[in-house]
Amino acid sequence: MPRIHGLWWALLAIPGATLLSRTMSVNLKIFVTLFTAIFVTTVGAGVVAPLLPVYAHELGAGTFQIGLIFGAFSLSRSLFVPYFGSLSDRKGKKPFIASGLFLYFFLSLVYTISNNVETLVFVRLAQGFASAMILPVAQAYVGLITPSQKEGRIMGLFNISLYGGLSLGPILGGVIKDAFNIQASFLTMGGLALLGFFLCFLFLPREPAGAPVRGSGDSQTHSYLGLVKRPGVFSLFAFRTCFTTCIGITWTFLPFLASMRLGLSSSAIGVVVMVNVFMAALFQAPMGYLADRLGPKWLVIFGGVVAVASFLYLNEAFSFAHLVLANGIFGLAGGISFPAIMALGVVEGRRCQAMGSVMGLLALGHSVGMLVGPLLAGLVIDIFSFETVFFLGAGILLLGIILFWRGH
Repeated sequence: MPRIHGLWWALLAIPGATLLSRTMSVNLKIFVTLFTAIFVTTVGAGVVAPLLPVYAHELGAGTFQIGLIFGAFSLSRSLFVPYFGSLSDRKGKKPFIASGLFLYFFLSLVYTISNNVETLVFVRLAQGFASAMILPVAQAYVGLITPSQKEGRIMGLFNISLYGGLSLGPILGGVIKDAFNIQASFLTMGGLALLGFFLCFLFLPREPAGAPVRGSGDSQTHSYLGLVKRPGVFSLFAFRTCFTTCIGITWTFLPFLASMRLGLSSSAIGVVVMVNVFMAALFQAPMGYLADRLGPKWLVIFGGVVAVASFLYLNEAFSFAHLVLANGIFGLAGGISFPAIMALGVVEGRRCQAMGSVMGLLALGHSVGMLVGPLLAGLVIDIFSFETVFFLGAGILLLGIILFWRGH
């Protein structure tokens, strides 16, 4: 194992790092730097996310406009993720990760002067652009240093940085807003993004531009059209898109439902949102290990079935306890499925010799889902009811399971 000094020994105390050191021989400096940077940045994002629907409503936004505010982030992210994913395969990954983190910091400051719906939409568009340079490129970097047969456990461990940050963020954001105001929450998001920038700028090595992907593979085109024609890649993209559409529904409208129907405080809403990502984070590493041992296909399908059940249960969630339980089950479903999806993505990226492009395509599916989910849910709620949108989500999840099954 590489010799690590000072700060790195402290960072290796994160949960799962011991398993990492035992199971793979990789550059721990790269992994720990990216893990920590993504963790602190997603804590910041989680601080603000559950507060935005209520804040937008206070500014006069209707349900469709709330969906538009959330969808704006995913719209710009969807447009630019393919570009940055492919470009990072040729130009290297550090410049994009560091630039995205710094822009994320700057835009967090702009939130503090956003006092109307139009400005919120603009800032969310710009922040989606910045996000396109961060997570998918970081996941591709980790994929490059992941050895064969360890894809599930390593990507599962890395996913803890995402889900762990998002689970801590909502509670922190609710406490900060209750103690101060929402502007303090925006500043917290900015400060954490700046910390992530400095970590990557100072400690993340830059891999050679155009470095080949380790492992055997064909010379298949790196274009997204070429990639999506591959049944294995398309099935991953389809499942990720359908699942994330339902994530977009819950992240956008569960806080609104909890505030308007149940009158919950910001801190309580933070708990409702937190339990989803906390459960997802809790199961990333063990489910990743299980995916390596048993094969990832069945974990993806089983997680999808659990997600369908959770969405149907949301129709019965008319109290704080029921909301927590239903959203927690949905988080469990993500914890089961997503490490397996990412493991399969690493395998496909290695096979195609286009790790950044494949991870970019999976991130595109995530962005499309987060765009479609809030907008579709806003329309359905305006026309029908909250209950209808959860039945719709269950149907979308079933479609994702079927498309994945056909491709694998």
